[in-house]
Amino acid sequence: MAIVVGSGAGGGAIARELAARGHETLVIERGPALLEEQHAHRYYANVDAGMKIMRVCCLGGTTTVSAGNAVRCLEAELATLGIDLSREFAELEAELGVQELPDDLIGAGTLRLMDAARRLGLPVFRMPKFIDPDLCTRDGQCAFGCPTSARWTATRFVRDAEAMGARIRTDTVAGEVLTRHGEVCGVRCGAEEIADDIVVLAAGALETPRFLESLGLPTSPLFVDTFTTIGGVCPGAGLHTDIPMAAFVPFAGGIILPHYARQLADLLQAGQGDILGLMVKIRDDDAGTVGAVVAKGVTVRDAASLSGGAAMAGAVLAEAGADPATFAATPLRGTHPGGTARIGVAVDRNLETGVSGLYVADASVLPAAPGAPPILTIMALARHAARQMG
Repeated sequence: MAIVVGSGAGGGAIARELAARGHETLVIERGPALLEEQHAHRYYANVDAGMKIMRVCCLGGTTTVSAGNAVRCLEAELATLGIDLSREFAELEAELGVQELPDDLIGAGTLRLMDAARRLGLPVFRMPKFIDPDLCTRDGQCAFGCPTSARWTATRFVRDAEAMGARIRTDTVAGEVLTRHGEVCGVRCGAEEIADDIVVLAAGALETPRFLESLGLPTSPLFVDTFTTIGGVCPGAGLHTDIPMAAFVPFAGGIILPHYARQLADLLQAGQGDILGLMVKIRDDDAGTVGAVVAKGVTVRDAASLSGGAAMAGAVLAEAGADPATFAATPLRGTHPGGTARIGVAVDRNLETGVSGLYVADASVLPAAPGAPPILTIMALARHAARQMG
């Protein structure tokens, strides 16, 4: 039997793989189970760490409010650690139907920004997505829970695992990993002890290190892909109904992506359809800590990356027709928290810790800040780890 703590990108992927390999599998999720079309954004459990770090606690985790981005990231960094995920990436891309959006699903606001970036000589790429074009209604609701189930979420992998015999327990908090003589032997949930000889921690980069520290195992600093959204007034832009982040422009410190933020409409006192916005997302320094409290600030290098990205975003917005006199930015936030149990520090290349049978399969293991959506990479790593377990 195998216990998987958490049901997001990593937890869902490894539960499915273990169940397919004949393991009796139990998935423990602290949040509730939802239908895909339900409003998963109601289950945000954000953490104030000097900046707001965003996460969701429900079956499927943060994949339920993602924009469906499926870009490969950190391939070079993982290769230096002796991990080649090319097979896993290709398999997942085929299974999930990963593709760039067709022309008819690229909204007018996004096209305006893409054209402006190209006129400025910037490289523009379409974002690979795990969104079914035949089901998508381009309503801009990706981050709230897709009403048509066009976007894949990890809930589907969990349900696949269940169909293969896995048990799913939602609204259940795993409080402690149990060990005996240097080997894992189960998990405690409240007063209940659940015995097993394989435990996979996929509780997220803010929770997984707490389990490890309680066992005296090493952890590592936190990164969060710090971001802000910069926008201005552009009458009739219509970005608010576009599929978010359908394209991106890389820069030295990260990427910029079309993004409508509701906060901008309030800041600018303008109608939703009259806002053009670009997210500036950076590969931030791993200067955060997870302990009794979570803390994450902005380093000098982070500030320089944000400044450079903001300048590029401002130029694109102005070229696209947004009024520079109206430009505003949302407060800094963190997404994709990771790195707190990274490969080579807390786990080996098979994602196993120093306790035999105890693995980690979430963003905690990432070796560096991706500065890009890491869902596909997390799933590929989880599949890689499951294969080593047999």
